[in-house]
Amino acid sequence: MITLKKIKILFLIIVLAAINTSCKKEAKPEPKPLEIQIVKVLQQDVNLESEFTGETFGQSDIQINPRVDGVIESLNFKEGSLVHKGQLLYTIDPLPFQTKVSEAEGQLAESQARLAKTKSDYEMMEPLAKMNAISQRELVGARSAYNASVAGIKAASANLKNSKIELSYCNIVAPISGLIGISKVRVGDYVRPGALSVLNTISDLGDVRVRFTMSEQEYLRIFRELSKKNSDLKGAGKSISILLSDGSLYPEKGKISFADRQIDPSTGAVTFEAAFSNPEQLIRPGQYVKVQVVTDVRKNALIIPQRSVIEMQGISQVYVVGKDNKVEMKAVQIGPAFKDSYIILDGLTADDKVALGGTSLLKSGSVITPQIKQWTPGQAVN
Repeated sequence: MITLKKIKILFLIIVLAAINTSCKKEAKPEPKPLEIQIVKVLQQDVNLESEFTGETFGQSDIQINPRVDGVIESLNFKEGSLVHKGQLLYTIDPLPFQTKVSEAEGQLAESQARLAKTKSDYEMMEPLAKMNAISQRELVGARSAYNASVAGIKAASANLKNSKIELSYCNIVAPISGLIGISKVRVGDYVRPGALSVLNTISDLGDVRVRFTMSEQEYLRIFRELSKKNSDLKGAGKSISILLSDGSLYPEKGKISFADRQIDPSTGAVTFEAAFSNPEQLIRPGQYVKVQVVTDVRKNALIIPQRSVIEMQGISQVYVVGKDNKVEMKAVQIGPAFKDSYIILDGLTADDKVALGGTSLLKSGSVITPQIKQWTPGQAVN
């Protein structure tokens, strides 16, 4: 039989076992503070750039047009190659024009023979008229015939000169040195003079021109800013950048060379042209590029990375690190974007540090382990 004494001993063993088990359990460790990347608010002068779409042109883009009509006999260049000023490009069948030259030479010879006869007649009649051997009427007739022969010589000479010029137009030469394009005609094609009859185009690519348009409102704002005394925008037009179609930055800086005389009434925009050096001939006519122009300068602007800003119901907020590494959420007023950062108009000071965020565990009032990072606008945070 189980006695009362045995029951007490069994109870004591159970209690001691429970106490021993509870002692073996380790207390749960307190959670470690979150490690959050922190950056300091930067204060610096910021040049804000506006971006416009531009089209490229050669320094000179000269169209090659025929000046006489005829059949193309030869192409004397390689398409897409560099040609030199005066180099023969096309020849037009010269036979019709050689015939004209021969005819003009014959007419000139006839006129010269006529001149010799009328001059002889006039010189012979002049002394006879003084002796009244012939009438004054006959003398006047001889003088008129001689003068007409002189005029005939001038007309025949001019006709011969014009015929030779037309013959020379059968050889079409390069008006400038540059890169020639694809020929619009082939051997055997018939061509005739006219603005619409374009054989080819030569472009001088030593320098290139970039044309872009700016809205009237933007133009007025910039013009008024430049009109101010000691404007920070003065000289901005001498350092223009362009982005190529692959997103790369063109290494050469350009400068604005002129603005059009009028605002285009159909678009409400004004056309500008910028000049760029093209030493490697990377830029060709007809490319579309992004033109970056400094249109605003902010002195001592406060800037923070865009990734540190949290948008919530139209309100921009950031986590600011305070004393004891505690973060508090603050509402800020953001201004224009600058590269991968924002200009802060209100809500922060130059002494503040902000969290880059990137985790949903971060809350206002959280204590963090800050990881101070150095950063530069436009470059990844180190």
